[in-house]
Amino acid sequence: MGIDSKSEHGRAVVLLCVTAVLWSFGGILIKVISWHPMAIAGGRSILAAMAMLLVVRRHHLSFSFDQIGGALCYGINVILFVVATKTTTAANAIFLQYTAPVYVAILGIYFLKEKVTPLEWLTVVAAIFGMALFFFDRLTFANYGGNGLAILAGVAFAGMIIFMRRQKNEFPLGSIFLGNILAAIVCVPFMFGQVPDKVGWSALAALGILQLGLSYILYSIAIKRVTALEGIMVPVIEPVLNPVWVFLFFGEQPGRWAVPGGIIVIVAAVACAWLRMSQSRDK
Repeated sequence: MGIDSKSEHGRAVVLLCVTAVLWSFGGILIKVISWHPMAIAGGRSILAAMAMLLVVRRHHLSFSFDQIGGALCYGINVILFVVATKTTTAANAIFLQYTAPVYVAILGIYFLKEKVTPLEWLTVVAAIFGMALFFFDRLTFANYGGNGLAILAGVAFAGMIIFMRRQKNEFPLGSIFLGNILAAIVCVPFMFGQVPDKVGWSALAALGILQLGLSYILYSIAIKRVTALEGIMVPVIEPVLNPVWVFLFFGEQPGRWAVPGGIIVIVAAVACAWLRMSQSRDK
């Protein structure tokens, strides 16, 4: 399965958890920035690319098929998710994007030769059910265009993970670095005119350097030592944490099904990592 030793695998899972926590601050940071969403996406990508330069400059960018494929998928995911959030509800956008575990499981079988056991499939189904329950009060069947874009964002998210995992013996962060440059170029036209205030600039700096830059540096290390399915199933706790911060800082109450749904998601994520760890221990 290409998985390293138990200790390295455990450290990789921890890095995925830290990544999920960093990703989860996106919602609350974006809320305090008064700027066009595409401008925010472009600004944080510029800052993320600058932060990644500290690592990227010590490596050679190969511009291989997998590296470019990962970059395109990353850029498409970032842009489509922003547009989807504007054209459908935020809950729909997050939920539909995080149908990605299904695509990762299927694509991983064919492009990575990483088999998925029946119990791992059960964790995938449980995670998606838990998210549906978590966002139950806010999901809607309207805005088909925005929902379609959110689904495509999930496919692109899955593609990014597959391409990064295919670079497990190379430099997967290169894909994210190039993807941020691509996203920044697409979003530059939206960055003129109104600009954020001081609080907004601080939030944007945190978005770019920590929430995106540092998180993907950690993720690129972890994805070398876990399967593609773990690479999406552990971070699936991110959409559950996001509303927690919004509640703590803004007092927005989650729906009545949010707590049981969130528990199911977290249990599914832990179970997926534990199952893979058990399999590597048995080998």
